[in-house]
Amino acid sequence: MAGDAKKLQPIIIKRIKKGGHGAHGGAWKIAYADFVTAMMAFFLLMWLLGSTTEGDRKGIADYFSAPLKLALLASGSGAGDSSHVVKGGGQDMTRSTGQLKRGDIETRKATINLHQLKEEQIRAEVARLQELKRKVEAKLASNAKLAGMASQILLEMTSDGLRIQIVDADLRPMFTSGSAVVQPYMRELLQEIGAILADVPNRLTLEGHTDALPFSGGDRGYSNWELSADRANASRRELVAGGLPDDQVLRVQGLAAANPFDRRDPAAPTNRRISIIVMTREAEEAVFRVSSAPLASVPEATPAAAPAEPPMEPAATPPSSQAPAVR
Repeated sequence: MAGDAKKLQPIIIKRIKKGGHGAHGGAWKIAYADFVTAMMAFFLLMWLLGSTTEGDRKGIADYFSAPLKLALLASGSGAGDSSHVVKGGGQDMTRSTGQLKRGDIETRKATINLHQLKEEQIRAEVARLQELKRKVEAKLASNAKLAGMASQILLEMTSDGLRIQIVDADLRPMFTSGSAVVQPYMRELLQEIGAILADVPNRLTLEGHTDALPFSGGDRGYSNWELSADRANASRRELVAGGLPDDQVLRVQGLAAANPFDRRDPAAPTNRRISIIVMTREAEEAVFRVSSAPLASVPEATPAAAPAEPPMEPAATPPSSQAPAVR
């Protein structure tokens, strides 16, 4: 019996748990490392976007706005090339000779594709500006009030984009003589142009020009420089009143008589004009590159101020019985 009791004695197994990191162990470290990595990537992205020019950001936006076109450009002759077993598949593993390094092929493809994409963007932009030119011409021709100003409106394609010039005429001046007050018919014309340009993503440059007749006050007083700048800014306000977004205007400048339309006659009425340039992306990027250039790379400026006007005989003050010259 004693032997049977000994056999029935329960066996107790004692398990000892080793100390750990609590219920979660070390998983929190992995989650924290992922969080820090994500935050670092986020701040790196913010830094890159902050140091990128406006033109580059537009290029990146175009890159993602047409993924199918980019995929076709990046894929060579189709969805794959002749070195692949199946179109769009992997490399032909049976080929052992006559092959370029994969890195060289990819670099060459990237260079060619970027060049093709740039050319495609330029062609699309030129086509868009030419369509805009036709649209402006059709809009002016369909408006009976503005049709009479057709001879004063010049549209031309330039290296900087589409230039819309509104030139002055003896019997139909754009502004009140010697001031930046816009005439009513000029106001209507600018507002019509502003409504058309509101649908275009390109930025604008406005330039004011005058003839070479100086003011009686001389260069130290109110001159053609101030007048041309004021007229360009007055034109900007009318474009905005017509529907053009204010931030679409990139630059407003007055050039006085520095760039005459009629170089043979500096006092010709056509020299008094407003130029509206619908800029290409390349011209816009050039403006941003100049404005963001470091100070050390900018050549030292000469002490000379604005370019001098061509020398002319001082204009005599007209008698009170005569009307002042239209400027």
